[in-house]
Amino acid sequence: MTRPAGGYGEAVFRPEQAGEGERIDFGALAYDDITMARLRALGVGPGWRCLDVGAGTGTVSCRLLEEAGVARVLAVDRDARFLSERPAPGLDVLEADITAPGFAPGRFGLVHARFVLMHLPERERVITALAELVAPGGVLVLSDAVDLTSDRTPGTPYTAVMRTMWQGLRATIGTDVSWVPSYPHLLRGAGLQSVAAEIHVPPLLRGSPISRFWADTWERGRAAMLATGLVDDAAVDGAVRYLDSDDCAALSAGMLTVWGWKPR
Repeated sequence: MTRPAGGYGEAVFRPEQAGEGERIDFGALAYDDITMARLRALGVGPGWRCLDVGAGTGTVSCRLLEEAGVARVLAVDRDARFLSERPAPGLDVLEADITAPGFAPGRFGLVHARFVLMHLPERERVITALAELVAPGGVLVLSDAVDLTSDRTPGTPYTAVMRTMWQGLRATIGTDVSWVPSYPHLLRGAGLQSVAAEIHVPPLLRGSPISRFWADTWERGRAAMLATGLVDDAAVDGAVRYLDSDDCAALSAGMLTVWGWKPR
């Protein structure tokens, strides 16, 4: 699969668009506690040198420094404007494309990427490349979305728009979450050991960070969704109202987190 014309941050979710940093932070509020609990459970802490790929607004990077007490974090993003707004002792920022040939910032005890690979057509090659950046005895941790709608999911305004969002993003920027359940197998194929995985589904509650995240995401992805012909503006608006109502009874997309260790 080739990269569509205009990937993440170009055709959709442009960082210069007003409110994009806030949208990313809503996702962070929904998922950061789970991410940090897993990283701490894996032993990430003082003395660790970490690589945070697709670091966004830098919330995980900063919490690794402030809460886990790691030695240093290299936060990487194709557009580092949000990272530059949140300097912190021990935080190094690198604006780079991890899919570019020659991307080799060193070896790290932790290599972490969340909601990154699902947007990249070359995800298998990138997983292998990221595994190479893990120091012996270190760990690679990947998190991406899992679509929990199915043919048996009750039809609601949320379900119709969520399904269309995945189709629209796939056609526009190449997002493909169908690969995500294969991540444990891919990490094992990259030579990592003791591979394991878990899934977290944040509750869709009225006014919650995850509900606000999806509403903002649909707004920014509206053109891609309308282009599928499966929904119209009224359907998207109705789904946003549904999310912010007491009638909402649905499953958010899950976050699958998988990890594997580099042999010493």
